[in-house]
Amino acid sequence: MTPEILLKTYSRIEPFIHKTPVLTSAILDSLFQCSLYFKCENFQKTGAFKARGAMNAVLSTPKELQKNGFITHSSGNHGAALAYAASIVGSKATIVMPNNAPTPKIESVQRYGGIIVFCEPTLQSREETMAEVQLKSGARIIPPYNHLQVIEGQSTCAYELHQQVPNLDIVLAPIGGGGLMSGTAISTSIFAPNTSIIGVEPLNASDAYESLQTGTIQPPKSTTTIADGLRTSLGDITYPILKKHIKEIRLVKEESIVSAMKLIMETLKIVIEPSAAVTIGAILEDAKFVNEKKVGIIICGGNVDLTKLPF
Repeated sequence: MTPEILLKTYSRIEPFIHKTPVLTSAILDSLFQCSLYFKCENFQKTGAFKARGAMNAVLSTPKELQKNGFITHSSGNHGAALAYAASIVGSKATIVMPNNAPTPKIESVQRYGGIIVFCEPTLQSREETMAEVQLKSGARIIPPYNHLQVIEGQSTCAYELHQQVPNLDIVLAPIGGGGLMSGTAISTSIFAPNTSIIGVEPLNASDAYESLQTGTIQPPKSTTTIADGLRTSLGDITYPILKKHIKEIRLVKEESIVSAMKLIMETLKIVIEPSAAVTIGAILEDAKFVNEKKVGIIICGGNVDLTKLPF
């Protein structure tokens, strides 16, 4: 991706997204002996960064290809984002969702007009169900992360962050399928080449870490993590990008994710979902790597069932 493509992408989606704020906390800075800057995508349209990628993918689709609608598989955030983006262009979106998806994410998809088809909670079931429905409807597939226009859209998050807070030493972002992290890596390499890019994922779903260690894409050995948005594996587009740009991935225990959610809610007074808490969880487990550093943290989303908080 070139700077020109990224800026054109931002210009395309800017009227339909929020330029999300960056929050700080003197309490957390003192606790971890660093300067933290939280890019709050939990305040984004549909409650997560996914609105950026979905909006770009839909707006990049020629009008004649929009008429049969769009389709994807998603645990929730991308589904709601695609439903929102489809509504903007007067189209429709079908979302294949695992039958154990969090209730607020199901409701969010429905709120934006998405048509839900449930499936078993495995990647194979999600992909097979989507293929069956798409064959009948002719809808255009917009994958949740392994898609060039989606990644281009996600890159605008870090672009905004670097405009809002120049000269960061580190940018931290969670890794699921790698769409956000790929966009973050590309944008950072262009607009803040001296900033280190560190990914974070749950220890219980460490496929990205293992993929970079082994040199080939590894499926998740386990998806028993509270961070439901990070249970997917890398794709053939996201993996090479991460392999090129990411020097380090930190793994976080489940109890640290829970502690991080609680800490952020208590100090920043904002709602974040477990997938957004992994970055803070990494600092809770070992703050030395951010000591005396200027650190940007992407809070990827805030769609969580408040009746089932893990603390």
